[in-house]
Amino acid sequence: MTTTPATAVPFFPPDLFEADRAELIGLVREVGLDQEQRFILGARTAAFEELLRADLGAADVVACSSGTAALSLVLRAMDLGPGDEVIVPAFGCAPLASSVVTVGATPVFADIRPDTMTMDPDDAERLVTERTRAVMPAHMFSVMADMPRFAELARRHGLRLPEDSAVAQGGVLRGVPAGLWGEAGVYSFVQVKTCGMPGEGGVVITRDPALGERVRMLRNHGQPPGRRFVHHAVGVNSRFDEIQAAFQTHRYAGLPARLARRAEIAAYYTERFTPLADRGVTPPPPDPDGRCFYVYTVLADAREALAAHLAEHGVAAHVYYPRPLPAHRAFAPYAPPGARWPRAEEAARRHLALPVHHLLTDAQVQRVADLVCAFAAGHG
Repeated sequence: MTTTPATAVPFFPPDLFEADRAELIGLVREVGLDQEQRFILGARTAAFEELLRADLGAADVVACSSGTAALSLVLRAMDLGPGDEVIVPAFGCAPLASSVVTVGATPVFADIRPDTMTMDPDDAERLVTERTRAVMPAHMFSVMADMPRFAELARRHGLRLPEDSAVAQGGVLRGVPAGLWGEAGVYSFVQVKTCGMPGEGGVVITRDPALGERVRMLRNHGQPPGRRFVHHAVGVNSRFDEIQAAFQTHRYAGLPARLARRAEIAAYYTERFTPLADRGVTPPPPDPDGRCFYVYTVLADAREALAAHLAEHGVAAHVYYPRPLPAHRAFAPYAPPGARWPRAEEAARRHLALPVHHLLTDAQVQRVADLVCAFAAGHG
């Protein structure tokens, strides 16, 4: 159905960086004409890393080429490899499993909690064997995983604890920022993330200086900082762009306001949708602690019908993961024959993400909520 611009509500707006257009163009010129002619891993990258490190209270922040690359670098820095098992959620983004496979280890899939769609600590602990070397929880949509439980699980079993916090920059649980509950976490800067940019990029964040130093070396062909053509390890090319570093530094001051707007929208949605649970639409748990609002996701019994209803009225919604990870051809070889993950399968069938970006107007937010409530009233 064709809609007018006045009624269209995009899932992610095409003009996400329009307000920063002049700044970005200026930075391209500034970096391009810099006498140093350093376009990757220069002073601007170092300054951005230090800005994040100081703001988060981390021991180290290492910028790299993407959130996926950051996750793989963390696992490599932990010396995980062939013969090792890493417990990961059965529901989520492909890098949860592919990063484990890339280092030669074996992903072991745990089911999720039905309310938060994050990995269930009890199911994860059930899967611990003598080959288990790490457990890797992931924050999902707008909710951080139960990191206190996972930290205790890792301590009790002597496991490494990488934290997939790629979607959760700005999230805080019990006073601890996302990414700093585990030994190392990651953020993704792809444009749709909470602190996204017009391109690819990510960071590793850690409280462990030695781990940060090893990641820093691995991201640049195994070369120690400041020593070219000296290779202490087999590394990769996962370096960060100077223009993007300068742009991220420019935009970082506005992150709290953007996060606050997302939280405001999410709180309104949750207030409107909480009464709909018995009508087939369930919002995320209302507790504001450990929330990041990368996207706002409901569970809908009639997911396809709800998505169609919204589309007919000019509202874009999105299904992220239409099947659990072990149901994909790429990861099926790592799934035990006949194994099932019922809560992950249910989430794959029912989840639907709604617009929550900071550029939404109050009228657009109300329109989304009104449409979801009207649908539930007619289909409950």
